[in-house]
Amino acid sequence: MQCRHPDGLAPKVPGQPVIRCKGDFCTKSRSSTVMGLEASRFAEHHIPTMFPMPNYNTLFYGDNLEVLPRIASDSVDLIYLDPPFKSDAQYNVLFRTLKGDPSSAQIHAFDDTWSWGVEAEAALASIEAGSVPPEVAVFIHAMFSVLKKSDMMAYLVMMAPRLVEMRRVLRSTGSIYLHCDPTASHYLKLLMDAVFGVKFFQNEIIWQYSIGGRSRRYFPRKHDVIFFYTKSSDYVFNDKDVRVPMDAGTKSFGGRLEEDEDGRKYRLVWGTGRKKLYKYYLDEGKLPEDVWPIQSIQSQDAERLGYPTQKPLALLDRIVRASSPPGGVVLDPFCGCGTAVDAAQQLGRQWIGIDVAYIAIDLIRNRLVGRYGPDILSTFHTDGIPQDVEGAYALADANKIDFERWAVSMVHGQPTKASGDEGIDGNIFFAKTYKEPMDVGTCVVSVKGGGNLNPGMVRDLAGTVSGSGAQMGLLVTRVNPSAGMITEASKHGSYIHEATGTIYPKIQIMTVTELLDDKHPSIPSPLPPYMQATWAPASVAVQLF
Repeated sequence: MQCRHPDGLAPKVPGQPVIRCKGDFCTKSRSSTVMGLEASRFAEHHIPTMFPMPNYNTLFYGDNLEVLPRIASDSVDLIYLDPPFKSDAQYNVLFRTLKGDPSSAQIHAFDDTWSWGVEAEAALASIEAGSVPPEVAVFIHAMFSVLKKSDMMAYLVMMAPRLVEMRRVLRSTGSIYLHCDPTASHYLKLLMDAVFGVKFFQNEIIWQYSIGGRSRRYFPRKHDVIFFYTKSSDYVFNDKDVRVPMDAGTKSFGGRLEEDEDGRKYRLVWGTGRKKLYKYYLDEGKLPEDVWPIQSIQSQDAERLGYPTQKPLALLDRIVRASSPPGGVVLDPFCGCGTAVDAAQQLGRQWIGIDVAYIAIDLIRNRLVGRYGPDILSTFHTDGIPQDVEGAYALADANKIDFERWAVSMVHGQPTKASGDEGIDGNIFFAKTYKEPMDVGTCVVSVKGGGNLNPGMVRDLAGTVSGSGAQMGLLVTRVNPSAGMITEASKHGSYIHEATGTIYPKIQIMTVTELLDDKHPSIPSPLPPYMQATWAPASVAVQLF
């Protein structure tokens, strides 16, 4: 996109200085360039398509850039987001072992890797066409002149329109906490200034922790950054709800320790310039400073779920308490394993969670059930997950891997990794005996999302069951199986459950239609597929069917 402005100057944005084009960002031949876009043009272009919004307490499976326009303007009290950091890492979900312990078995959850490509080009073109306000476009232009078509620039052009949408849905009294690490924090701070305004920056919170490796070539990197912004100067901040104990010694406040006539201890501290003394009662605690020493999730922690980048509940508890009213609405547009959702639920807030990975949505559902019991399922809605055959077919056509994971989750199985699985898309684990140590059986799951089926697929599954030492096999199909497939399945006999003596078909076939009709395979009661927080009530034989 070579600039063809004859004078080398981008058109002036009202209230902004004239900027000299750098030859690679804008083109005068377009109807409006980023730099020449006026606020009125943005307003005309940026009219969100509103859809009927379900009740709050909703999990959305999908890209937040597509979901956010469905949320009404000025309807959310608090946004917490922990977006990918551009750390160039690949993250996997850990599952439970057959005995319920953390397992080395993993499944790819998401890549924290950004690169300049078709999506970034499209995002930049959208910014040029007016999808963000002029001040945000100015920032993107400035960054592009330095970063060019780099991975970091891809990260910024993908984040910019999402943050603009988040500001739209936030109430005037609302707050947003953006969680990041030093890899991209300096760029994100400038982007947040452009979107929310410099004067509405409230804190740069340092989350301090101590686990992880330590280099001898630089100081150990043991903190994340959380940027706290508000939409206006009149915002919710419940300082009394997040107070922490005040030490009786000098390390907390300094000053002089005194005692009043009622025996209450307080500390007298000089203000700036020693012009005024302030009295702080120890029993009232203090507001935490902007460095938060909260331990990160460790391998044996009770709340550990095995999800990469899982944040401790204590961290989100403090944020939700501080910046949302009771009954208010909390939004996490990159909800991952659902710690913000869990904190909101625990504190009596309404919540909205969005994630582009089906594995995250399924994990959150299981997390909530584990924490609050199965009745929790009737209190929230899951949007974007197939509810009918047409939806299932659409998912199969759009994302083969997520379709397979969805099908496996419908039978309470544990999905396998995306490749190298030898035709196994998931495993359903069940207790063969109910004595200790528990002996665990396996039903191998194979999912076929295409329309061409044949008896050879059944034979392949039977061979996999035999070769892997599993007890049973389940073939999930998009369309109805042929008579030959049904006959082939019947040839492989039965499995007798050791604990109960119940006889089950060794190889079974189910269609997507049957799954959606709430039919279940004939197998012993499955064990929960995900790691569960040990503080939640759990049983080795939870009745799922």
